[in-house]
Amino acid sequence: MSTSLPDNAIARLMKPRSVAVIGASADPTKTAGRPVAYLTKHGFGGAIYPVNPRADVIGGLKSYPDVQSLPEAPDVGIVLLGAERAHEAVRDLAARGTAAAIVLASGYTEVGAEGARRQQQLLEAAGSMRILGPNTIGLVNLTDRITLSATGALELEDFEAGSIGVVSQSGGILGALLSRAAARGIGLSKLISTSNEADLDMADFIDHLADDEATSVIALYMEGVRNPAKFKAAALKAARKGKPVVVFKVGRSESGAAAAVSHTGALAGADRMYDALFREVGVIRAETFSDLLDLPAALVTGRRLAGRRVAVLTSTGGAGTLVADSLGTAGFETPAPDEATAAALRALQSGDHAVLDRNPIDVTLAGLQPALLRGAITSLLASPTYDAVVVIVGSSGLAMPDLMASAIRDSLPGSDKPLIVFVSPHAPGIASLLNRRGVPAFMAPESCTSALAAMLETAQWKEPAARSAPAAVDFDDLPDGPLNEAEAKNLFARFGVPCVRERIVSNAEEATAAARELGAGKVVLKILSSKITHKSDVGGVAVGIAADRVGERLGRMADEVSERTGVRPGQFLVQEMVEGGVELILGCHRDPLGSAVLLGMGGVTAELLKDTALRMVPPGGLSRDEALSLVRELRTWPLLDGFRGRKLADVDALVSAIVAFSRMIDALGERLVEAEINPVFVLPKGEGVRAADGVAVLARG
Repeated sequence: MSTSLPDNAIARLMKPRSVAVIGASADPTKTAGRPVAYLTKHGFGGAIYPVNPRADVIGGLKSYPDVQSLPEAPDVGIVLLGAERAHEAVRDLAARGTAAAIVLASGYTEVGAEGARRQQQLLEAAGSMRILGPNTIGLVNLTDRITLSATGALELEDFEAGSIGVVSQSGGILGALLSRAAARGIGLSKLISTSNEADLDMADFIDHLADDEATSVIALYMEGVRNPAKFKAAALKAARKGKPVVVFKVGRSESGAAAAVSHTGALAGADRMYDALFREVGVIRAETFSDLLDLPAALVTGRRLAGRRVAVLTSTGGAGTLVADSLGTAGFETPAPDEATAAALRALQSGDHAVLDRNPIDVTLAGLQPALLRGAITSLLASPTYDAVVVIVGSSGLAMPDLMASAIRDSLPGSDKPLIVFVSPHAPGIASLLNRRGVPAFMAPESCTSALAAMLETAQWKEPAARSAPAAVDFDDLPDGPLNEAEAKNLFARFGVPCVRERIVSNAEEATAAARELGAGKVVLKILSSKITHKSDVGGVAVGIAADRVGERLGRMADEVSERTGVRPGQFLVQEMVEGGVELILGCHRDPLGSAVLLGMGGVTAELLKDTALRMVPPGGLSRDEALSLVRELRTWPLLDGFRGRKLADVDALVSAIVAFSRMIDALGERLVEAEINPVFVLPKGEGVRAADGVAVLARG
């Protein structure tokens, strides 16, 4: 689309003064009859222009035979014609000066080449006019009571307008979220179905909602990102404005890209790259579909979670245990009340019924005594021992839900700590009542944990700092295609990655001399080839060879590799043997989303254990803090940090190597097809790291 589009086109789409419905039906039970009926039903205050040459009146409104006959250029046109004719209506709307068209028809890129041709035809017909869709269900603006959609969810009578904006790449999911939110009392602001995204995409609406005063949290149902740079920019804009973005990304079971030359290609699937992308821009990933409403419902309160200490207030022990157990598995703490807090709680209730020396804090019959409940919540929110409070509403709350909800809501003004509710009985009415009063309420204990985890993630995220440009490195002399191991390590060393000492040899005599020159008691012998990457699989690696035996071993290795591959190696590497370190893998993974650094347990067990972590590579490479967080994410981090009396590993040197490797990825850009060090030995503290093997593939410069 043209870059000279009017700045307010999306604003006019979201809040039009007039709407034309092309192909409107006089039968409101048909899909083509719904948009006019819903606009009227839900109180749209602007002009509605049905367009149908075979009807004079639709929904009590004058119908027009064509777009040219409309009394004015509508801000938005809803196109209900089939794919074979929709482009004609789009062309007519564009000619009238309409800001945007919503195209509901399917039969475009989702059906193959012919559909792709029709979609291109649609874009050409639109010119500078914006297109939402095709294959969309439209959009719903609850803030202003504007329903530009045919979703059957609009048959419902009442929706809670709130501060959560929704962008979905599925039309059906838009209706599902709209109806589920209404049932749960969760207020939404805007809902947009982008679907095929021929023009306007998810990032456009994230960007718009970041500026929308009525929206404070953005929820995304995502199938994929078509323009990663645009998505990053929009998500960062929302983060900078203090508007959390929550995404439910489908496709976790998709296999990653085809296995590449190195182990890294098999370890870093596309879905993991989405994790890395979301982490980079501060987007919170919803693990379940229900999280897509649960997490925004908690985040929309604007309360920030400062730590992991949670008070669980209950009048029913079993439910309290459920919540505490769920919190514990996610790393939250449930400490007992401090003495001052326990005294404040004791003063609220006479007798010995209250259990105040542990957490969950069991205050008997709190649900039946609103004053006691209010006082207990207030005391816990004021306590320096707790960062958040979970209140459990038990069956006793069914007797007086309104008083109970009021007591919880009235406890909020004195504190900015998060307070959420677990409704233990099956009482969706109570959860809805609480949500409508601004108190996040959930029907599963795990939802409480997920909500608090999202609040903590939001509070802890920091935008990556700007990087200074690293020193320029010359790599124009390197060949195209797969590099052999020596060439790969030479490339890594140029960027500052320490490598093992080694010599290239061609025969037994040179190998013996090289081993003696390295001055090591034992050495490693390898074949040197750009065509055989996994050398150990074909007998091309021998470890721990004495210097006086290396020549003999070279001859046997050449015979074995020749027998297995049909190729007799002509060159070999003699390397110093590194012992006493932790073996890791350090690699580059490329994906349509961008480039990432992969770090994990290395050696021959890399693919078996799959203990890896990913970070997207920003311009200039990773910072030291980002590299350290990558290391600490590994399950094997304790092996580097003195586990069970082991020597501390040289983590500082590892961080430097990761930073150097990431800068190489950034500097080489598209020329670097893939790169991997496996293993990189992390030696005891003060002794550094060594890259002991390397793979690199370069595209033509």
